[in-house]
This record gives sequence, structure tokens and C-alpha cells, in this order.
Amino acid sequence: MPLVSTSELLTTARARSAAVMAFNVITVEHAEAIATGAESAGTPAVLQISENAVKFHGGRLAPIAAATAAVARSSTARLALHLDHVESTALLHAASAHDFTSVMFDASKLPYGDNVKVTAEAARWAHERDLWIEAELGRVGGKAGDAHTPGVRTDPTEAAAYVADTGVDALAVAVGSTHAMTTRTATLDHTLIATLRETVPVPLVLHGSSGVPDTELRAAVAAGMTKINVGTALNTAFTGAVRAFLEAHPSTVDPRKYLAPARAAMAETVAAYLRITNRSSNTGA
Repeated sequence: MPLVSTSELLTTARARSAAVMAFNVITVEHAEAIATGAESAGTPAVLQISENAVKFHGGRLAPIAAATAAVARSSTARLALHLDHVESTALLHAASAHDFTSVMFDASKLPYGDNVKVTAEAARWAHERDLWIEAELGRVGGKAGDAHTPGVRTDPTEAAAYVADTGVDALAVAVGSTHAMTTRTATLDHTLIATLRETVPVPLVLHGSSGVPDTELRAAVAAGMTKINVGTALNTAFTGAVRAFLEAHPSTVDPRKYLAPARAAMAETVAAYLRITNRSSNTGA
């Protein structure tokens, strides 16, 4: 099936008070698992490649982007390709040449004024090339150099001004989740989410969703979240399956033997997350 655009998926979902799940791709097995999970759940999804994943691949975007796009096109699910957490202008400028329909430009570590300036420049560049652009305001936390502070949240008035001044198409907000959580214990501020949904005229994005319990995710969608990002949960499933296989079969040297159950475990995780948001919205985006 041809790639669909992130803009199409999120615009439709927001109008229906629904959500679209976005899953991080690190290896081709991640991409295959996301496609399989989306097919199983009968739901669209976004495959996203982060700047950190590109660094893992030696700084080369083209190979992993081409492989991910090929997996998406061979799937029967409606899938979009997104470039995530981009801080490098050079990487941003590579997006349009590699099948991405959207990019998340991350200047959240900068002071507010600098964040607005560089993000507005990135948005102008992206829109000239028909790229949909996401940005971040507030400290989501969980990444090196961005220590999470529990009390930090996105201010609705500031968020509305930020979107107006930058021209971004979606906004990742800090409402209580944290990147890289391996336990699902995060508690979200659903009142704040609802206020942001009323104040901010673009889709809201929840980063760090691997640490958010099912009930919290459903409530977040009901309150106004439109794009739900999941990464660590896939890696937890992947690593757990590999570890279990090698503990049971310590003499194995063929990576296909343990990558197959790892891929299957990720696909099950993807399908489970998609069913959570399906039940919360009853739409399928």
C-alpha cells in the first residue's frame, strides 16, 4: 500500500477525538513488527526514525529510511513515515529526500525565545517542501542533558503563543510522561491535557508513552491527545525475547533464531497499544 501522510492521519484523528500511535524504528525488525502489529489491529500507525537511531546507523539516514519505507509500502496497513527528535539542521534538510511526510524538530532544550526562532525557521523550510512539522514545548525528560523535573508542565497560554509564532503543525507537550521508562507508572495531568486541547489549535503529541498505563492512555486520548509516541516498550519486548531465547538456547549463533521471536514480541506489543487507543476512541483513525 502507498505511504500515507502523517498530516492526513492526525487531521482525521483530531477531528474524531481519536489518536494515532507512532512507534520508533531502530532496526528493520522494528519496522516489520510495527507493520505486522498494525495489520493485526486493523489500525493505521506512524513509523518514526529518530536522530538517535540515525546516529546508531553511522549517521546514515538513507538505508534505514529506505528499508522502513519499503516495509510500509509492502504492508496492507495504512502507514506513515516520520523523522523524530531532530536537532540537526542537516538531518532536517535530508527529510524530504527520503519519503518522510513529517518531521519533529526538537529545540526544547533551548531557552524559549531561541526555541521559537529556530523552530519557526524549521517550519518555514518544512512547509515549503510540503512537510508537516511537530515541535516540543516543556521538558518531557528522560533524555541525556534533559533531566526530568516532575513539576514541569507545558503552560497552555505559552503553548498557544508558541504555535502562533512558529507555525508548527503539532505540539509535543509535557503533561507528566517521561522518555525511556521501563515501568508503566506515569500519571498524566488530564485536566491540563483538556485545557491544552481547547487552547492549542493543532494536534497534541504525547512523548514517553511507554511509561503510561493503559487507563491513563485512554484518558489522555479522551482529554485531547492525538499522537501517542511509543519506543521503549518495543525495545523492552525485543530485548526480553532475545534474552529468554539465548538463556534457553545458549549455543545459538544464528541471529535469525532469536530475532524472529523478538520481532514477534514487538508486533504483539504494537497491536496491544493500537487496541488500547482503538477502544478509547472507537474509530481506528
